[in-house]
Amino acid sequence: MADKKILGFVGTGVMGSSMAGHLLDAGNEVHVYNRSREKAEALIAKGAMWEESPAELARKCDVVFTMVGFPADVEEIYLGRDGLLAVAKEGELFVDMTTSSPKLAKKLYTIAKERRAGMLDAPVTGGDRGAREATLTIFVGGDKVDFQTALPYFQIMGRVVKHMGGAGNGQNAKLANQIVITGTMTGMCEALAFAKSCGLDLDEFIEAAAGGSASTWSLKNYGPRILKGDFAPGFFIKHFIKDMKLAEEAADEMGLDLPALSVTRGLYEEVAGGGYADSGTQALYCLYDPQEDRAPHNPHKSAV
Repeated sequence: MADKKILGFVGTGVMGSSMAGHLLDAGNEVHVYNRSREKAEALIAKGAMWEESPAELARKCDVVFTMVGFPADVEEIYLGRDGLLAVAKEGELFVDMTTSSPKLAKKLYTIAKERRAGMLDAPVTGGDRGAREATLTIFVGGDKVDFQTALPYFQIMGRVVKHMGGAGNGQNAKLANQIVITGTMTGMCEALAFAKSCGLDLDEFIEAAAGGSASTWSLKNYGPRILKGDFAPGFFIKHFIKDMKLAEEAADEMGLDLPALSVTRGLYEEVAGGGYADSGTQALYCLYDPQEDRAPHNPHKSAV
């Protein structure tokens, strides 16, 4: 990175704060914006420069990364009042790392190109731990030349980085990834409920299963959290429901029926309705074990 670029990062929540922190630690000049400044204070203390709006940030940066919650948030920070693309400079590169709509990704790409700027959709997987440890997997859609520009920064934040094709294909790949996770999460929760009902030692069961063909990232990382009653979010249930709905919408447009995905989304909506929307995805287990009483993010515990 001989050509030192000024970086911007919009969205410094559970994932974004760690990701922006890695860019800072690598010696980059990083400007930050978040709807609530308090979530950016730790980064500011480390040397990040605060900006009062996405537009102010875009005016000062060469490459801008965004990591927010929902497609509506993405649309607002890019196209809303004081949005990023309204002030895009020729040659500036924008990288949305939110899991969002493939349609929206293509729309933003087209608008960015009209302004002679670059646009990548680059959602990630790996959760809060992957963000903290810089081991994320990053799915990237957009022009190859823009991918090459962003690659050194992706490699600071993640371990596996793949260019999946044109605009929107980063999002398509991430949605396919989320479909895989729907199966691993339901399988893990049902297996733990079954093992507990059988009277098995759950720590021993997880260790044994993780060593065989049933081993999954979810079992090895979320299984121990469940046993500790730790349902704090690495990835919010409300965001996982959003991802599943996006996948269903994309599948419907292709005439593709994905019944297991729809069933899993229904299960997560049930547990979210019981007060767990802001809990981690491992809180799905509480549907199967109503006696679980250690969850910290369950204001309506009795509902599940």
